[in-house]
Amino acid sequence: MTGRARYLATKIAQAAVTLAAVATFNFLLFHLLPGDPIRLQARAGRLGPEDIARLKALYGLDLSLPEQFLVYLRNLVTGNLGTSFTLKRPVADILAERIVNTVELLLLATVLVVIIGIVAGVFAASRRGSRADAVTVTTALLFWSLPTFWTGLVLIFLAGVWLHLLPISGMTTPGAHPANALAGLVDLLRHLVLPTITLILVDIGQFVLITRSSLIDVMTEDFILTARAKGLSARTVLWRHGVRNAMLPVVTASALYVALVIGGAIQVETVFSWPGMGSLIYDAVLRRDYPLIEASFLLFAVTVILVNFLSDLLYMAIDPRVRNA
Repeated sequence: MTGRARYLATKIAQAAVTLAAVATFNFLLFHLLPGDPIRLQARAGRLGPEDIARLKALYGLDLSLPEQFLVYLRNLVTGNLGTSFTLKRPVADILAERIVNTVELLLLATVLVVIIGIVAGVFAASRRGSRADAVTVTTALLFWSLPTFWTGLVLIFLAGVWLHLLPISGMTTPGAHPANALAGLVDLLRHLVLPTITLILVDIGQFVLITRSSLIDVMTEDFILTARAKGLSARTVLWRHGVRNAMLPVVTASALYVALVIGGAIQVETVFSWPGMGSLIYDAVLRRDYPLIEASFLLFAVTVILVNFLSDLLYMAIDPRVRNA
């Protein structure tokens, strides 16, 4: 078996084991939390003991925990995510509606965070020790230390309540009927501005610092001195030789960022009433909606595992040491 095939086989096996562990933990975590979803519904609808028993039997909550786990695994294998306790709809249909909204928010924010963070990190590293470097690093650290929900609330007050520049909640203007697709797109983009800026401000710092640190280390390597000795311009040395070889830690940070941005999405979507996965999970946790919570967290876990696997493949593509190991 070649080094490349062995590397791929190892990463696939690790992803499979991780997924199995996550699926198990995902079930146990929410079923062991205090609170009974049926009794929460009973309180709201004033159900009697017979009605509660009937609902528990309907949702399989009258079974023992090991039996519920076996049913959970069987449903996962067959692709059955169950029915929401509170929304009374197939979980797969609910996720299909909400995931699109979350992708619209996170995809734009992630692309901007990575691009702006790398450019700012290169800017700081190329001016190491200067005032511009100090201002860039200090600003990145300052924003990185801000709580996501607090940053969102501040932006809501400044841009929405005080200046009345941008909408502060939802995806569309209530009661609005766009004349055409372009008008609808503009309305959506206006609602995207504040949540996107919130994610950019609190998440950009890590990419600035990682890119700066990695590039400073690379610029001291012998091959950089050789490139300079050949008479290459400073710009060519920086971007073609320095930045290209400093990207490996950034690739790792990008993969890890997916897990972090998902957590941030829950706060941002709650603050801005964005109808995505974050607000869905928040409501599902409050209502102990087991099928919806389990499916949502499993979807996020699979996304993180897949992104990490793709980053490993990218490592193999850009680093010859991995390919030839």
